[in-house]
Amino acid sequence: MNLTQRPRRLRTDGVRPLVRETELTASDLIAPVFVDATTDERVPIETMPGHERVPVGEAVDRVEEVLETGVEAVMLFGVPESKDERGSRAWAEDGVVQEATRRITSETDAYIITDVCLCEYTDHGHCGVLEDDAAENPRLTVRNDETLDLLGKIAASHAAAGADMVAPSGMIDGMVGAIREALDAQGDTDVPVMSYAAKYESAFYGPFRDAADGAPAFGDRRHYQMDPANAREASREVDLDVEQGADVLMVKPALPYLDIVKEIRESYDHPVAAYNVSGEYAMLHAAAEKGWLDLEAVAYESLLSIKRAGADLILTYFAEDLADEL
Repeated sequence: MNLTQRPRRLRTDGVRPLVRETELTASDLIAPVFVDATTDERVPIETMPGHERVPVGEAVDRVEEVLETGVEAVMLFGVPESKDERGSRAWAEDGVVQEATRRITSETDAYIITDVCLCEYTDHGHCGVLEDDAAENPRLTVRNDETLDLLGKIAASHAAAGADMVAPSGMIDGMVGAIREALDAQGDTDVPVMSYAAKYESAFYGPFRDAADGAPAFGDRRHYQMDPANAREASREVDLDVEQGADVLMVKPALPYLDIVKEIRESYDHPVAAYNVSGEYAMLHAAAEKGWLDLEAVAYESLLSIKRAGADLILTYFAEDLADEL
């Protein structure tokens, strides 16, 4: 044989890292942090090994733990002390995320991104104002335009508390535009919006709903989150968010939707984020506990695949563990 093409020449130990196409670093990662106004001590999240809800008084300590690993950004999720039909604690000046944000920004250098949604704050667990017959005979479950005003209030309150970036996750039509208008109206023109631009109605969210206490009291979220069967629709959703002023484009979940990540990366100049969600995290832990997989190796490979598909930023529960090794 006379082989002129031998790809293995570039797989020796000396040259292999020199020709590596994709690099994963700690600065690519965002660590989720759950702050709980109903507790005075840390509460382990059973379905997400290694993660906890922390009281407001320990929010700074929790973020400092993240920073020590080399991760520079966190996403704050809040569990309020009370809930109501409209989720009014979501935009309260003394709300759980607002108070945690003030403390963290005053005492750390972390980059603070806040989740802008209503599901953790409503007593029904849906992401907006309900239709009158939502529980019995829903048409779209959530009233779209009434919800937009509330999302604007939430984002504005987070920015006023010191959030560096806000991230609307409800897949409500017009949410980016409403939030951009609310931020600009109070002078926060420099606060970027990271939109969950293509968020699917996924079965991979289960553990998160335990973590954030945000499961729907009835029904599901098919009327506002995307059908997992649809890819072209994602481009339409992203187009609309870009038109409304989105600064970063998020795909959620990540691993089952790498085709969507790749398509958005190739079609838009905006930074692309991907959410390596709780179910993706939990299933790798479960397999590792059985001895079937090497947890660190598969976690790294999973995040590398997300980065290779085109994500610039990865929101992941593996952030701290992997950052220590990168």
